Amino acid sequence: MKKTVIVISIFITFLIIYFLQSNLFNWFTIAGISPNLFVIMALFLGLFLGRSRGIPIILVIGIFLDFFIGKKIGTSAIMLACVVLIAGYFEQNFSKDSRITILLMTAGVTLIYEVGMYLLNIIFVGTTLEILPFMKILLIETLYNVILTIILHPLIQKLGYCIEETFKESRILTRYF
Repeated sequence: MKKTVIVISIFITFLIIYFLQSNLFNWFTIAGISPNLFVIMALFLGLFLGRSRGIPIILVIGIFLDFFIGKKIGTSAIMLACVVLIAGYFEQNFSKDSRITILLMTAGVTLIYEVGMYLLNIIFVGTTLEILPFMKILLIETLYNVILTIILHPLIQKLGYCIEETFKESRILTRYF
């Protein structure tokens, strides 16, 4: 029951992030560029839920995102799933308690997500290759995501540990059950 409530809460969070992304952050752009909160959400789902539970949830979220604002259905879902995969690797090898590590993870997955989306748009949609404007967008969006992660980190970390405690039960068998 508690897991179902958490999954429903994640989808409600998706709707709130979608509202913030499409309405609020259109007013607060830096050089016309807004942050990508879905990358931050995918990173934290991968860190606290793990790959096996995070990927199905983020695939559904990515399909909805592509349906609402995407040019091709599935591109955001694929790249957000890649972010969860990378976050699952980070979860096993790095500390979630270090703020600097989280900031570096945010910068890294934002770069990977945006480059992947740009390449998928070139392949599937036929977008022209423009390196300098893309580099400007990439740099500003990465900095914007890092700044938002600094602000939101304490809240996300508390919620993340609550989610992790619920989903990742201890499966240690003692010698004397």
